[in-house]
Amino acid sequence: MRTKICGITNINDALDAIAAGVDALGFVFYEKSARYIKPLEAKKIVDALPPFVQTVGLFVNEDFKTINNICFESKMQLAQIIDDNNYTDFSKLAYKYIKVVRAKSKEDIINNENSYVLIDAFVESFGGSGKRVALEWFENVDCSTFILAGGLSEENLKELKPYNFYGVDVSSAVEIKKGKKDRQKMFNFVKVANEL
Repeated sequence: MRTKICGITNINDALDAIAAGVDALGFVFYEKSARYIKPLEAKKIVDALPPFVQTVGLFVNEDFKTINNICFESKMQLAQIIDDNNYTDFSKLAYKYIKVVRAKSKEDIINNENSYVLIDAFVESFGGSGKRVALEWFENVDCSTFILAGGLSEENLKELKPYNFYGVDVSSAVEIKKGKKDRQKMFNFVKVANEL
């Protein structure tokens, strides 16, 4: 199972995550987040990364110009976009993207079946709340294109095994505090994910 660690704010955490075996690193370009990073600071980290690690920029209700500019400045390879208010004209994005579905019901899951989307639990705020999506919503659904986020930890990852998710995304469960990762927790999380 593919893994992404989100909310990277410094090079040490990025290199520790890579050593743990992650497939992707997430950088938060939402200014109200405690994990927010300026594009040029993210670029410094990206410039120091080894090859074969995907860089992902997280955006919340942004227009396509802002997303394109920040991805260019920071050297992001993929944009992960929350677009609750329909700000983003996806046809004008210059970068590959994945939409975030903030699920409120099973219908939100069913409506996105066979699409590569990241599914998170709906909360009023954005990102890193630790709230989980109800797993029963995924019963009898093909989850092979879904990346699951929200409330995941090394302790509960094994519950996902029957669903065959494409990947998982974690932030708060592998942190010492918001914006600072815990090396051992990252290693433990990725190890469990790789066994699924």
